[in-house]
Amino acid sequence: MSDSLRSQSIPIQFYATASYPCSYLDGREARSQVAAPADMVDAEVYGQLLQHGFRRSGQFVYRPACDDCHACVPVRIPVVAFQPNRSQQRAGKRHADLKGRVLGLKFVNEHFQLYQRYQAARHPGGGMDLDDREQYENFILKSNVASFLVEFRENGILRMVSLIDQVDDGLSSAYTFFEPGVPGTSYGVCNILWQIGLARQLRLPYLYLGYWIGACRKMAYKTQYRPLEGLVGGKWQLLEPDGTALSPS
Repeated sequence: MSDSLRSQSIPIQFYATASYPCSYLDGREARSQVAAPADMVDAEVYGQLLQHGFRRSGQFVYRPACDDCHACVPVRIPVVAFQPNRSQQRAGKRHADLKGRVLGLKFVNEHFQLYQRYQAARHPGGGMDLDDREQYENFILKSNVASFLVEFRENGILRMVSLIDQVDDGLSSAYTFFEPGVPGTSYGVCNILWQIGLARQLRLPYLYLGYWIGACRKMAYKTQYRPLEGLVGGKWQLLEPDGTALSPS
């Protein structure tokens, strides 16, 4: 894409960061391409950037721009064609009492406490396990695009919270945290199924899932959702279960 993009009368520029340790692959160095000024990336512009492989973290909008690695593949689910597999169907039945409720971007202490438990269990030593309220609010509650929270309760007990962005051609699953360490649960699967259902209700064609990374266990699961499209060679293409491109979409 071009090196500038206009949001109203303000040109959006793109800058490459310095190298930093990769969060997903041990021993690798990573770089990002960042859209700036961040506060001018509105919903319309962000929708265009999503189509070119960008994501956001708080008000930080970026995409991988590593020198010698292309492991991060942007992926999205065409929601009309999606069919859950047997494992996903079982997860839905297992959590039939899990109910989602849409909320605005507001601070809820119960959400924050769940976030802290999740980070401590799933990402110990990664820095986010030490997030205080201000860091949480900057990451989850600060957005320049059309964003909302969904809290999921099971028999009245808070189990999961999702941050979702809405753009012209779909929903973007920005971040999800859930109760860790509960045996026999599949909260993450149920979350994606719920978001697919919402996209269908809104008549939006895609659910953007961020990046698929085949060599990273935490990111490789995304190819279990079929069909799945990936941004490969600058084109959205159907992906095989192993992540290789199948055909142009």
